[in-house]
Amino acid sequence: MKRTLTAALVTLALGSASISAQANTDWEGESRDAWIHGSAQTSLMLNTNLNAFRISSSVEDGVVTLEGEVETSTDKALAEELVEGIEGVSGVENNLTVRNEDDGDDDDEGGVRATLNDGRIFTVLKSRLLMSGEISGRDIEVEVDEAVVTLNGHVESSAQRDLAVEMARNTNGVRDVRDNLRVRGR
Repeated sequence: MKRTLTAALVTLALGSASISAQANTDWEGESRDAWIHGSAQTSLMLNTNLNAFRISSSVEDGVVTLEGEVETSTDKALAEELVEGIEGVSGVENNLTVRNEDDGDDDDEGGVRATLNDGRIFTVLKSRLLMSGEISGRDIEVEVDEAVVTLNGHVESSAQRDLAVEMARNTNGVRDVRDNLRVRGR
């Protein structure tokens, strides 16, 4: 009888621990998704090139789904890239509809399209630098010309400098990065 009671208690304890661990994992996943959702909404709101009131987002298991309406295909790509850069995002489903297709891009020969691309690169990179917990993005000036990024300003360490340069290199569409960052105290 004692053995049966002990076995039942051990089984109950292990079962409870398993349920508790599963509940804890669910809670952590839900918390992570809520944090990603808040970060996505903030990134979209802080971006002056997008009307964030027309974009809604939801997050499940790290995958962000974007829905709503944007003006151009460049805006659609910008929204996706802003959200992709958030820590913890494992994917983006971009279901945004474009109100005004970019007419005449074939005749553009790169002029307007290059300017829009430079603006997108600037916005994405500057947003990432400002939202980074490891770098003071306010102290870094970003210039973009024909997909070449120039970083000017000051950082606290060589590691921050390397991180800023790497963030620039990893921004979609960047052809080259010119590093003019200075480490404070050097």
